[in-house]
Amino acid sequence: MAVYERKYRGYNGPITAEWSRLAIIPRNAYRQVFRSKLFIAFLVFTLVYPLGIGCGIYIYHNFAAVFPYWPDVDPSEALAITGDKFLVHFLTPVGVFFGFLMSLILGPALISTDLRNNALALYFARPFSRLEYLAGKFFVLALMLSVITWIPGLLLFAMQSYYGGWKWLSENYYAAVGLFVGSWIWIAVLSLLSLAISAFVRWKMMARAAFFAIFVIPFGFAKAFNAMFDTRWGDLINVAEMVKIVWHGLFRVPHAADALPTAAAWFSLLSVCAICFYVLMRRLRPYQVVR
Repeated sequence: MAVYERKYRGYNGPITAEWSRLAIIPRNAYRQVFRSKLFIAFLVFTLVYPLGIGCGIYIYHNFAAVFPYWPDVDPSEALAITGDKFLVHFLTPVGVFFGFLMSLILGPALISTDLRNNALALYFARPFSRLEYLAGKFFVLALMLSVITWIPGLLLFAMQSYYGGWKWLSENYYAAVGLFVGSWIWIAVLSLLSLAISAFVRWKMMARAAFFAIFVIPFGFAKAFNAMFDTRWGDLINVAEMVKIVWHGLFRVPHAADALPTAAAWFSLLSVCAICFYVLMRRLRPYQVVR
């Protein structure tokens, strides 16, 4: 049959539901990520820490059974598990350190690779909007950060509630809310910042350097500004300090006497997220100007 005699025939196969199309980007991204044995080792290492805390909670409540030869030792005399302990001993080290490292590893390569290979036109030629594309990239980071932050945190909280009983739960329920909300604030900041940098810097190593610098340089400027003008308002550009203030408010930890108000910290973090979202929507276009 001649080529010109062939007629177009529409696709008659199954059509993917619109709500599930968003999962295409994370699914393919995870396929690439989990090919790295180094990343898998890092992920396992991050989960060892909450596992150790879980063992500590079990020993705390079953000390006599675990150490029957030390009957006179009562750990409750020296240590009390309260809501703020979850901030100090779990969310702060895991969220700040491990969360930052995971965003540094995954985030800068999510959009820069597509821009470097001029792949956005291929994405948007399909039934994909800019918002859906951005949401798919966001969930790549958000899910991995959730695995090491609020998910194990709430499991530890449930474990402590089981041993502590209703009295402990009624006195420390705010810790569960703080774990969930505080983790998602940090996840949103890390994810949007890394995606915004990835949209501007097309090379992974340079994007990672820029992501690291965006936390270090404002920290130095904030300290210099505070020292020059004898104030703390310079910390508004210090993302890590603003997250710390928000977390202290969520976990009802007393602030330092000269700390910024919690409302100012919330405004700073929400402004960072809004700016990053605006930048991303401006950079993600279905075409590219070549000069």
